Amino acid sequence: MSIQDEIKRLTAPDIRARKGREPIVCLTSYHAHTARLVDKYCDVILVGDSLGMVMHGFESTIPVTLDMMILQGHAVMRGSKRALVVIDMPFGSYEASKEQAFLSAARVLKETGCGAIKVEGGRRMAETIAFLTARGVPVMGHVGLTPQAINTIGSFRAQGREEADWGPIEEDAKAVAEAGAFAMVIEAVAEPLGRRITGQVAIPTIGIGASPACDGQILVLEDMLGLSPRVPKFVKRYSDLGPSIEKAVKDYADDVRARGFPGPEHVYGMKGKAR
Repeated sequence: MSIQDEIKRLTAPDIRARKGREPIVCLTSYHAHTARLVDKYCDVILVGDSLGMVMHGFESTIPVTLDMMILQGHAVMRGSKRALVVIDMPFGSYEASKEQAFLSAARVLKETGCGAIKVEGGRRMAETIAFLTARGVPVMGHVGLTPQAINTIGSFRAQGREEADWGPIEEDAKAVAEAGAFAMVIEAVAEPLGRRITGQVAIPTIGIGASPACDGQILVLEDMLGLSPRVPKFVKRYSDLGPSIEKAVKDYADDVRARGFPGPEHVYGMKGKAR
């Protein structure tokens, strides 16, 4: 393969330039093999801290560590070639100070080779986002429902259902954009609010339970495939793999118990009966 034929990986500036243009396709991934499958169709692959819930069975994203994110980030980078890989900064790795955030983000970028990191929070994170971007760290923001704040907000409920509550979320989005983020996730907000924010900010908005008017959309892969036991109401399931996997495992277990599983004489052409 010549240098000209090599696949060029998308960058944060490439995604930033998509504002108001072709919709940005995003999915989560935590493994090399799923990254390989989604890479050809996605512009952004997010290594989300949702891995704590869909991979490890935690009740929230709070227990996820920086080491966990880096490990799965390595896997996704190995499995992908084209998409911009963004890695979530987990709870406790960036909130204490902008200096802590830079050290954590630098470690993620250096050890995984990913193209950007994501942080949750609006106005309270603006100074940190500006500090990071000024030092060469591409940052994706995240406003609306912020899962790392679950212990404060109490539940994974939609935000901004009443127009009277829109102001703080709009201000959060503006602060993130003005601080230098190249894009932002808007999660679980009322559709009119998601549409309004998209029209107000100069960077792409990536909706998840927000508005079709956002500049892109993202879903948790396991939610989309029907592998998660609890799925938000806004998720459209494109497959239902859970029952299929369970049936395949049951059929395998039944075969083994009935000694109906092929032995080596079938696989390697051996003669005679298996012992």
